[in-house]
Amino acid sequence: MAEVKDDVKEFMGSDTVKDFTKDIQQYNLGPLWEAIPAIMNKSPKPQAEAYLWSGELLNKKLMEAAEIFTPERGGERRAIYFQNPGLTYRQPWGWASTTQTLYAAVQLLLPGEEAPSHRHTQSALRFISEGEGAYTIVQGERLFMEEGDFLTTPKNLWHGHGHLGDKPMIWMDALDIPTIYSIGGTFFEPYADGLQQPDVPDNFSELRYNGGIVRPVGDGKFTVAPLANYKWTRTVDAIKGLMNFDPDPYDGFAIEYINPSTGKSANPTMGSRMQHLPKGFHTKAHRHTHSVIYHAHKGSGYTVINGIRFDWKKGDYFVVPNWAWHEHVASEDAYLFSVNDLPIMDRFELEQEQVYDSNNGHQDVTDEFKAVR
Repeated sequence: MAEVKDDVKEFMGSDTVKDFTKDIQQYNLGPLWEAIPAIMNKSPKPQAEAYLWSGELLNKKLMEAAEIFTPERGGERRAIYFQNPGLTYRQPWGWASTTQTLYAAVQLLLPGEEAPSHRHTQSALRFISEGEGAYTIVQGERLFMEEGDFLTTPKNLWHGHGHLGDKPMIWMDALDIPTIYSIGGTFFEPYADGLQQPDVPDNFSELRYNGGIVRPVGDGKFTVAPLANYKWTRTVDAIKGLMNFDPDPYDGFAIEYINPSTGKSANPTMGSRMQHLPKGFHTKAHRHTHSVIYHAHKGSGYTVINGIRFDWKKGDYFVVPNWAWHEHVASEDAYLFSVNDLPIMDRFELEQEQVYDSNNGHQDVTDEFKAVR
């Protein structure tokens, strides 16, 4: 917007303008001449805030929840979501918003438990942070999950969970709940018979894609990701291959989980990545239109977001809002899993990126975030 002259400012603050604004608002009308400076920003001004949740707090609260809630009593999923403090004004329940567009949570399933199947118009993904022996069943395919695995659950597919192991299983969920809620597209349906039973061999899609980058003949027409589970061992192998070359200055050694049939993101509305930061590696700062939710899968370090230092370690989660300067530093070898809304921004042709030119690409640290432990 052009700079407002003093006489215009004086007029806009006059009783004549204030009285007319008040008059039309009683008819559910609004004055664009007053609203436009606030809603047509020169650059993004998200209400979402940078924030970090410690792994200690999350594990403590999940175990407390296990004493109170079961899948049969008090909800279909024992999940605690990350409520962004800048978005609590959204009603109801802050739209369960971790960023402007995305929801993320930690979910706990205990040995012997079953979480009934359901389906919805929100797309989902999971990253397994701890445990083994549990499975998710998606549209009749039972997928056994291990630490470090990444799984997709496209919209409108039946999905539920069961646990045949002997140790608790904890994973990260991410969905596009705020986006779908905001545009009025939410539909949800429970499965009539509880947990759906398998109708194909266990880990069916994983076996079909055992060749890695090659795909079975006939799968080229899939629009829904035909590979439901991306195994940790293959992720590590891919990153090790990248380590033969120079790291990306902003992301280190990073890979993106993709749909092997289309080459696009594994989930149509959410991007997902794994990045490795060797000990001592310090990325340069940049910012972009898309927002990111990070999970520290291994290692420790810190991230500077708009001048604030956020120290993280294995098990922690943190948020980088859209259009926020950020850079990472690894105190030890680290792996960061992340979910972003880049596919949404790309769909609307809104994605922009800017590098930090000052101080050799590094921000001055002005404060430090203190996480609740």
